[in-house]
Amino acid sequence: MTSLPDSALSGVAGWLVRRRVWVVLAWVVLVASLAPSAARIERVLDVTARVRGSESAAVDDLLRERFQSPFANYAVLVVRGLPSFSTPEGARVLQRIVKEIAAVPGVSGTLSAVDHPDSVFITKQSDGTFVLVGFVPGTVASDAFAEQLRSVTSHAADELRATYPAVSMRWTGELMLNHDLRRTSADDARSAEARALPLTLILLVVAFGAIAAAVLPVATGLCAITVALGLSALLATHWPLSILLENIVTMLGLGLGVDYALLMVSRFREERRECPDAPVAAARAARHAGHTILLSAVAVLLGFVILLLIPLDDLRAVAVGGIVVVSVSALLALTLLPALLALVGDRVNAGSVWRPRRTARHDLWRAWGKWVARHPLVVLGAAGAPLLVLAWQVTRIETSLPRANWLPARMESARALVDLQHIGRAGLAQSIRIVVELPAGASALEPEGWRAVTRMGQQLERDSRVQRVQSLPSYVASELGIASPSLMVLSLLPPHVLETFVSRDQRTTVIEILPRSEIDYPSLTRLVRELRSRDVAELTGLAHTRLHIGGMPAFNADYEDAIAKRFGLVVTLVVGGTLLALFVGFRSVLVPIKAVVLNLLSVAASLGAVVLVFQDGIGGRLFGVHAALDGLFPALPALVFCLVFGLSMDYEVFLVARIAEARRQGLDETDAVAEGMARTGGVITSAAAIMVVVFAAFTLGGFLMIKVLGFALAIAVLLDATVVRLAIGPALLHLAGRWNWWPGEPARPLAPRPFPERLSRTPMPTE
Repeated sequence: MTSLPDSALSGVAGWLVRRRVWVVLAWVVLVASLAPSAARIERVLDVTARVRGSESAAVDDLLRERFQSPFANYAVLVVRGLPSFSTPEGARVLQRIVKEIAAVPGVSGTLSAVDHPDSVFITKQSDGTFVLVGFVPGTVASDAFAEQLRSVTSHAADELRATYPAVSMRWTGELMLNHDLRRTSADDARSAEARALPLTLILLVVAFGAIAAAVLPVATGLCAITVALGLSALLATHWPLSILLENIVTMLGLGLGVDYALLMVSRFREERRECPDAPVAAARAARHAGHTILLSAVAVLLGFVILLLIPLDDLRAVAVGGIVVVSVSALLALTLLPALLALVGDRVNAGSVWRPRRTARHDLWRAWGKWVARHPLVVLGAAGAPLLVLAWQVTRIETSLPRANWLPARMESARALVDLQHIGRAGLAQSIRIVVELPAGASALEPEGWRAVTRMGQQLERDSRVQRVQSLPSYVASELGIASPSLMVLSLLPPHVLETFVSRDQRTTVIEILPRSEIDYPSLTRLVRELRSRDVAELTGLAHTRLHIGGMPAFNADYEDAIAKRFGLVVTLVVGGTLLALFVGFRSVLVPIKAVVLNLLSVAASLGAVVLVFQDGIGGRLFGVHAALDGLFPALPALVFCLVFGLSMDYEVFLVARIAEARRQGLDETDAVAEGMARTGGVITSAAAIMVVVFAAFTLGGFLMIKVLGFALAIAVLLDATVVRLAIGPALLHLAGRWNWWPGEPARPLAPRPFPERLSRTPMPTE
């Protein structure tokens, strides 16, 4: 290793470059050790959803703690294409299927038309039915158990197909949906990565003109994904993390990992043209670009940290994944890349494909910057007006769940939900569970409690959105024709019936509402809110009775409420924190305010584009959405705001940092803006193009939520890196003039920067 003067390689950057071999080896060991954990990430991520501290979560806890039902956890098998199950032949075939399922270890019970020839299982207008399959709680997250159930029914269907060619058996329910979501999410993340990587590499080759320089950012992005997924997998063993994390880590690892690396490699090549020694050039690149990367990473991290305040498991998983991948991406760019660049030196230009005309590019961006400075009001009008019109569309956004089935169509569990729709039992997947807690001294098996539950069930059945109400009194009335309880009546009931409907202490009972198939998600959410606002004493006729409402519609209501309660706080903290971070970074008041206002404009414009494309259906077919959506998911605004606000800060920091550097070197405001754009215009457009490609790759997956999020981020980056940062932003900077840097003093020229003496005979890189 060449001996270098302390002044050339002082500080953290110098320390990293001097120990470059050890830094590279340390990262190699870390990536290799975490790769196995990253490979099994989908096995440890959670797909169950809870709103911690909510009423729906409390119902889940009550059902688990107070009841002993064999169907507290269950899957649903939808059977179609067989003879009517009310006939002997159909009943015989169904009995055989049920018997094979019941023999699977872990199955705690089955409930079907074999047990109860009830209208809930058999409908006159359909050839289908369903089987409820209860299982012990320990199997709730077992992919092996789900595969075993599917194997049994797949084998049975193959045997029956010779006699009944149209037979189909599809599983759904929480266990099966979770199993399918895990697999589909992992496949989508890998597919998006495979689509984005080749295009990213091509764009980098175009930007750098050399294969080696292009490979470094791609390798850095892949390392960021591997390390972040590996660390997340370790965290997931102690803290439940949603499956959404995998897509977010892959998306941001490719986007930000490549982005930060692109900035570092670009700055190294720039320094190398002026400095004859590669280690010194790497240290300088780390100092100058490092400050920009660090400030950008802090801005992005801020949004994710504040997102943790929303008490939703999936959003917190997104926040954790974002925090990990942004931190890793920044660390890789700040430590590994300077060490690698010091090692490879001019070999960073190996595999030269073409020779970029750097001076011509800089002159083009410099000319654009001066044109903006001469016509700032024209630029603001031409660029700002269309953006404001697009941003205004956000006022029409609908943030409820889409009414149609939005799950990936290739999932068996999603197709089973469609089968339930065809047989008129779609409400089974959207049932509302009401836990009725009777006053002290009352019992669900005594006349007073029995009458209260009966009265409540009768009132609920009058609602036009309700198809059926299930309770212990309704079961006894329909099966035994008896309206009041007695010891003899209770002795005739199967054990699982009492365990399902009545708690061990008999003070708590369950009423289950089966909605009509045609009722959509928002209507069911409204039903839950109405039930929660009802007078319980009037509903049951028994004072001091308490209701706890759960089930999927109740979860949806709690989910929307959790976001609505915290979204304002999240926005306030993100905006305030960004202002503070930029004030510290630039020692300015006006620059942070301008950045925040432009960020808000980028967020609103990206959501406005989502409204036009997905909510209104304009061009939605290009993204595999064949009809206008009537809901864009409750979490979308919070996710887009936190992600876009941080990502948009990347280009603001890149540009303003170079403008500030030009001001410190003595240029006036107009020339500083032009110089800043000349130095960063190419980097910003290249980085933005890569991010757009990465985010757009996720619009082609099967998950509608990820598709919409990928589109919003791609549009946000595209608009932000072109219209906002390279037109509106420079125009505003020019209009503000010296006030950009208030309360600091106007920048004074710095003394020319001395370069260290030539320490190697390595020729200067040429372009």
